[in-house]
Amino acid sequence: MKTPKKARSGKSRSHDEWIYGLNPVLEALQARRQVKSVFIASTRRDKTRAIEQASSLSGVTVKRANPAFFDQQFPKGHQGVAALVVPRRFLTTEDIVRIPSRRAEMPLFLILDCPKDPRNFGAILRSAEAGGVHGVVIQSHRSVTLSPEASKTSAGAAEHIAIARVSNIKHAMRDMKSDGLTIIGAEAGARKRIWNLDLREPLALVVGSEGRGLRRTVKEQCDVIASLPVKGRVNSLNISVAVGILIFEAVRQREHTRSL
Repeated sequence: MKTPKKARSGKSRSHDEWIYGLNPVLEALQARRQVKSVFIASTRRDKTRAIEQASSLSGVTVKRANPAFFDQQFPKGHQGVAALVVPRRFLTTEDIVRIPSRRAEMPLFLILDCPKDPRNFGAILRSAEAGGVHGVVIQSHRSVTLSPEASKTSAGAAEHIAIARVSNIKHAMRDMKSDGLTIIGAEAGARKRIWNLDLREPLALVVGSEGRGLRRTVKEQCDVIASLPVKGRVNSLNISVAVGILIFEAVRQREHTRSL
């Protein structure tokens, strides 16, 4: 049994990428991601049938690998499943702003101001996809990107949500404002509360990095700065938790309007 090339960096020598975990690999196959090969631990027999079936339908080779390979090359939680994939093609802001009109839906976007933690990014993508966000904007430098760890934490959501990677999110914000979007920045301690804002209009939510929050120049591009009320002694929330609350407050307001 031949052991695959090392995957610690998330890339093979040919610059393909690795993803790992049951849900990320299955969702990649079902989303028609360009998957080159699927690897399953030789000792694994349960819960892999769906992956093997999806691989067969897509013409993707499934290979059995030594369990030690997964333990050596991936963090905990790999579940003995990995796939070698063609790198994700990121979109532009022009691409993602067209998505709501194609779906006949009210626009809802998320802009991330240089977060660093891939697990937070993955959790954010999971909440964004579940909440119907049309696209997520990230910066191409000084920011997290879609690593194998982020993909794993997203539980497969990364395969289904549009992600635009731009050189400067401030420029992207200006472009989105010119397309009629209201830009709302989230920051702890802001006087305005998110509950008191109308989130039923075309909207982009902006969230800052862990610890640092929104940069001053990013805040200047926002139409409104708002906060979540925090009642406990800890005066801030984990970024992924805050994003989930913001997204689903917008969902709540929009669902309530439709039910009237």
